[in-house]
Amino acid sequence: MALLPHFTTLGSGHTVLMLHDADGSHLSFAPQVETLASAGYRAVAWDMPGYGHSAPIEPYGFMGLAQSCLRLIEALQGGAVTLVGHGLGAMLALEVALRQPQAVRRLVLCAGGPALDAASEAAWVAPRLAALQSGASMEAIAQSLVPRQVGTGSLPEGVRLVSHALSQVNPSAWRRALQALPTFSRGAAELARVQVPVLIVGGAQDRCTPPEALQALAHVLPDARHLSLPHIGHWPPLEDPDNFDGALLGFLAEASGRVLH
Repeated sequence: MALLPHFTTLGSGHTVLMLHDADGSHLSFAPQVETLASAGYRAVAWDMPGYGHSAPIEPYGFMGLAQSCLRLIEALQGGAVTLVGHGLGAMLALEVALRQPQAVRRLVLCAGGPALDAASEAAWVAPRLAALQSGASMEAIAQSLVPRQVGTGSLPEGVRLVSHALSQVNPSAWRRALQALPTFSRGAAELARVQVPVLIVGGAQDRCTPPEALQALAHVLPDARHLSLPHIGHWPPLEDPDNFDGALLGFLAEASGRVLH
């Protein structure tokens, strides 16, 4: 039997499971764990297989990652969850929703979700793989990469946590995740089968997943809306936690009929 991935959890109530990007870990949602728990939700942030204390999987790809996520959802025994995915985690959230719709109540896709086109792969994946190939340490890669991909309005403490999370990623796991990114190939016809409510959040200054790509995704999904945070780059949950959390809590409350005070 496959091992469950490592995760952190706080609070009780409806389960909100957060899936980080290739560049992160459970730390990528540190502010949201606290916020969600305080608002009456069960906040869960995983370490993707190969990250943190989570065992790697073979073969590595979206099918295996989705199976790992579904095993965790089942083990949590909270019924259908809200999936919050960032970057690769947003692609994975869509994959899980398509493979097992009954396991997902709603989706929040942050700075990711659309399949990568050739231009995005060249601008996003290739430089990261090249940095690994050069032999640079993960800390050096983080110090170089993160400042160029955050927005001008980013919270300094959040940017430091982005860099710290990336510097802790295992290089081998990072390579496998980066190589998996271009293999996400769910097209418009398949995505149109996602029937749950979807909130899509991105940074207006995100050069990895620009607002127009997220807006196009919102048009494909049957029940989706898109929010662009001004002066924010690729990591909205850490760059602008107040506005990201406000949008997240509003979406959750609206979908469940709760009233926020």
